[in-house]
Amino acid sequence: MQLNTPNRLLLSLLLVCLNACAPQSYVTLLENTDGSVGAVTVNGAAGETVIAKANTGSKLDGSAESFAVSQEQLQEDFGQALSARPELPDTYLLYFELTGMQLTSESQALIPKIKERILQRKGVDISIIGHSDTVGAEDMNAKLALKRAEFVKDMFDPKALNITEITLTSHGEKNLLVKTADEVKEPKNRRVEVTVR
Repeated sequence: MQLNTPNRLLLSLLLVCLNACAPQSYVTLLENTDGSVGAVTVNGAAGETVIAKANTGSKLDGSAESFAVSQEQLQEDFGQALSARPELPDTYLLYFELTGMQLTSESQALIPKIKERILQRKGVDISIIGHSDTVGAEDMNAKLALKRAEFVKDMFDPKALNITEITLTSHGEKNLLVKTADEVKEPKNRRVEVTVR
């Protein structure tokens, strides 16, 4: 079986139903959380089938055309696997004003929403990555990005929010959201990325 996806992240959830849970083993493709769908090529003793549409299945031996899989059938065959999936991470981008440690008003308004989301999860760990634009020296931007990450970290009290771990990283100007030349004031590059898992 060969997986084809448009980028490095798997854009679909692939589930294989073993002989124990259905009369005929099959693969089905599900829609990713962003609505995208990858593709699966099933190579078996009886042939090859390609599925590239959500809620579509193929027998593992590649013996037949792809077929639609209803929500009811998905629940019957894969209900336990679907309910055991871990919750996907939430990622937030917090943007900073041109100088210093001041969040934009839109980003400041996100802080209570992030805290609320943290409280809805169990055993939370958070990754905080600081970024900068290309104005200034690269080593100074790395330090500034780390200071911004620390500034954001201080907004989340681990005890009050039941956070088990917080990791801090600075990418400085090395991981630009908007590619620019050196010495360009790009607001979207002055950011801290918060991932809640």
